[in-house]
Amino acid sequence: MAAAEALTMGGETMESVDDMEGEDFGPQLVEGLEAQGISATDIKKLKDAGYHTIEAIAYSTKKKLTEIKGISEAKAIKIQDEAAKLVPMGFTTAAEHLKARQDIINLSTGCKDLDELLGGGMETGSITELYGEFRTGKTQLCHTLCVTCQLPVNQGGGEGKAIYLDTEGCFRPENLAQIAERFGLNADDVLDNVAVARAQNSEHQMQLLTQASAMMAESRYALIICDSATALFRTDFVGRGELAERQQQLALFMRQLQRLANEYGVAVVITNQVVSSPDSSMFAKDPLKPIGGNIIAHASTTRLKLRKGRGETRICKVIDSPTLPEAEASFAITGQGINDASD
Repeated sequence: MAAAEALTMGGETMESVDDMEGEDFGPQLVEGLEAQGISATDIKKLKDAGYHTIEAIAYSTKKKLTEIKGISEAKAIKIQDEAAKLVPMGFTTAAEHLKARQDIINLSTGCKDLDELLGGGMETGSITELYGEFRTGKTQLCHTLCVTCQLPVNQGGGEGKAIYLDTEGCFRPENLAQIAERFGLNADDVLDNVAVARAQNSEHQMQLLTQASAMMAESRYALIICDSATALFRTDFVGRGELAERQQQLALFMRQLQRLANEYGVAVVITNQVVSSPDSSMFAKDPLKPIGGNIIAHASTTRLKLRKGRGETRICKVIDSPTLPEAEASFAITGQGINDASD
């Protein structure tokens, strides 16, 4: 239950995160395989290929491991066999699964009504998709989460750092400083705890996830943001002739995000653009459709649609979730991030 274990501790402040990194929680580092008879040379090859935890190896396929230079099929089988001894991969009872689910924490959005709608906030260990038109609050919500994830668990945080993959150039550190002031946090500390990278193309976007995995193996993180997940895939793969390849690459990206959520127990939040459906009539209830089709729809655990309200008020609607009912909540965009909507 690595996803549940990674972010289920409370009572410590953000200042003590680095002091806790040696304690026994979260994923098992790949170096642990040395005690199982795997050579240091092979472990270095695994790390160079982006496998930094024993969970990553256990969840991978033999085919993927044999693609690593210097890892033969016989070695791949041995490595996976040893990883399987350390990572629970079989059946468990529903009662045990429920207990693990009850320990999972949620990250506050900064708005009480929105947190209530989401059962406490953004769930860790899963992917939440935010989609909507421009100026509906997607990026503002992402910025707010980068701050709230650093709060103590008993204040709606995750006591961890944040990773922000920026594909559209919308990240603004000055916004984080203003939000930090609202929550009574030191702005410099908050900024130091957010790792930002600007993805230049879809391939670079994939490569950044490998770097993110290495970073999370070294320190405690509570959140991964990708804003937006689909923008670069739209521009790198153009026309119907490249649609199948685009969807395949997008599926690989989403699978990698889910793997990181499973391994490290972090909350993964992605934003998505919308497009007018060409086959919708003028009388259609909602002509705007999120990009990515069924690939994004199936990969996202929770789908939230954001739309504009009056003034700075925005409305969030639960479109799909395995646990949340279809409902709506209002929130406001302020100079200090997402906040409660005024009546």
